[in-house]
Amino acid sequence: MSPSDFRIELADYAEHLADLRAVREPVFIREQNCPPELEWDELDPQSVHVLARDASGAPIGTARLTPLHTIGRMAVLADWRGRGVGAALLQDLIERARALGHPAIELHAQTHAIGFYERFGFTAFGPEYDEAGIRHRSMRLDLGPTDERALRETDSPAQVADLTLELIGRARRELSIYTRDLDPAILDSRAASEALRAFTIGTRNTMARVLVHDLRRAVREGHALIALAQRLPSHFAIRVVEEEPDVQYAAAFVANDRGGYLFRPIATRFEASASLLDPARNRQLLAYFNEVWERARPASELRPL
Repeated sequence: MSPSDFRIELADYAEHLADLRAVREPVFIREQNCPPELEWDELDPQSVHVLARDASGAPIGTARLTPLHTIGRMAVLADWRGRGVGAALLQDLIERARALGHPAIELHAQTHAIGFYERFGFTAFGPEYDEAGIRHRSMRLDLGPTDERALRETDSPAQVADLTLELIGRARRELSIYTRDLDPAILDSRAASEALRAFTIGTRNTMARVLVHDLRRAVREGHALIALAQRLPSHFAIRVVEEEPDVQYAAAFVANDRGGYLFRPIATRFEASASLLDPARNRQLLAYFNEVWERARPASELRPL
């Protein structure tokens, strides 16, 4: 096998769903008899997916890294097994997890594949168990201490969502979110709702402040953040940006009260820079947020439930 036989690339779940199906369904549903309703789950749209393609561009393998810091759905078409595709997919996701600052990652290994994962440093723990009719065992890989001050850059929607969840999870009492339309691809998910709910109920006097340019789509589509804010009005404050020149601001960002931030210079795109600990940049973003907050209109149309 030569390196030109295949390549590994980042996949967009919505755009490349057919390619993901072309690998996962033959492997998991037809070969391993996994029920279709178990194969595709709510984590798929939120996960980082990678695809292996042959020289012609056809999909031959795939794997995902979920917001729960787990690697899964590792699959390689039968004709390509034993040729290094699975190893390349796994190594790619390990490096992506490390770049995202994950201290560790876990996976559910089919028992016959435990030795494969051990070669990458994974360690098995706990008893064997049945998953979709196949014997598995949990495995973990410690990625070592993370550099909280490291600048992380990405253009992946899944990685932006993952970093946003980490910033929410690190917040103590205050979280500030500046967005054009509540960013449904990032904030309208079960994982985001669970992270925000955990933040609000974890400590007394917590507050998530949200500045938004346009609420109409979010209200029309029943955005999960709005529902949560209506149920927990003492922990959420949403204001609408309406004045000039504030409405011309093109960026979006999240900043917590522990020096972390994620900044997207163009709110309609996913190119982003982030750091878990950059107090100077965090203060700069919060100063702008607070300035606009004073001029913005309370979203009185969102009545508490």
